[in-house]
Amino acid sequence: MKNYASAIVGIVSVLVYGCGSGNDSKQSNSGNQSAQDSVQSSQCYIAIDGPDTAYLNLDSRANGKITGKLLIDFSEKPNNDGTFEGEFKGDTLYANYVFTTGENKTLYKNPLAFLKDGSKLLLGVGEIESYLGKAYFKKGTVIDFDRGRFKFDTLDCKDQKLK
Repeated sequence: MKNYASAIVGIVSVLVYGCGSGNDSKQSNSGNQSAQDSVQSSQCYIAIDGPDTAYLNLDSRANGKITGKLLIDFSEKPNNDGTFEGEFKGDTLYANYVFTTGENKTLYKNPLAFLKDGSKLLLGVGEIESYLGKAYFKKGTVIDFDRGRFKFDTLDCKDQKLK
């Protein structure tokens, strides 16, 4: 009986010690991930197309990813308001935009493409497909940056509508 109790205490000790040391490595990994995920620079943009205005905030991360917010303030229909994450491939930012429309709290997801043209960003228009609930630009088709409605100019972030 004594051996049985000793074995249980030994097993519990190993489990407690093992779980505790796993947390230390998770904490150090999350510290590394946090450093890689830190914002290196931020830039704000605005685009006006007739009565509609779009506000864009870009955060460049240490890991090369780009995150941000996009609000499209439509004059005659509900606004699109959401966040995105992506990365530059050459002079084009490809991102996945997750947003709501108006009072509807349903989340929508669409791909975005912005062409960097000097200090401007041009929002592209392309054919979108979806597979297993994920939307993406159709392979083999061109994203047209000339047809896009919104051409973003830089804006001082303190004057930006997004916070």
